[in-house]
Amino acid sequence: MPEAPTPARDPAATGGLPSPSAAASRRGRRAAATREDVLALVMHRYLRGLRVDVQAIAAELGLGRTTIYRWFGSREELIGEVVVRAAEPVLAEARSGARGEGAEALLDTFDRFNRSIAASTALRRFIEREREAALRVITSSGGQVQPRIVAMITALIAAEVSAGAYEPPLEPATLAYAIVRLAEAFLYNDAAVGIRGDVDRLREVEAAMLGLKTARTRHPRRR
Repeated sequence: MPEAPTPARDPAATGGLPSPSAAASRRGRRAAATREDVLALVMHRYLRGLRVDVQAIAAELGLGRTTIYRWFGSREELIGEVVVRAAEPVLAEARSGARGEGAEALLDTFDRFNRSIAASTALRRFIEREREAALRVITSSGGQVQPRIVAMITALIAAEVSAGAYEPPLEPATLAYAIVRLAEAFLYNDAAVGIRGDVDRLREVEAAMLGLKTARTRHPRRR
């Protein structure tokens, strides 16, 4: 299933992770690397468009590859965890900046999020470099990314329902799944395995799915 052209300003360049250079122990000896240290180093590489080499990461952190695989299951699951962590604050920022309420607020949130994803340099480089593997990480229903993005979208829809601002045409989880799958179809070009970024048409279709009558309205200017 959230970035400026440079890693430092990338909207997806957050995730609340510690620096990959962990502090040493009190006596000056290097502290044992943790699961969060691995995620921090992978995030560091991902956001800079570098390949995630598990062997190199294990060596840099003084870990065995088996330890990393025990923590994360596979390389793809490790990368998926980082992609989700990068996306979480982007979606939160999209929601905080969205205007209106109910379906209008949801549409504006999804539109902002989709545009950040389409502009993501890190994600684009990942897809260009790894192609089929990258699409598996991002779009597989059995992976880390899609189910958790669906869960986040479900929570946003449910919040509007609980507030009495929205009556969805479908049960929130079903609607959220459809919206995420729709975004995947519009954002990722399976043939070229790249980011297509057809966000204007995507916004129109999402508006229709949310039950808005303004499906063909133009994308509003951001302030």
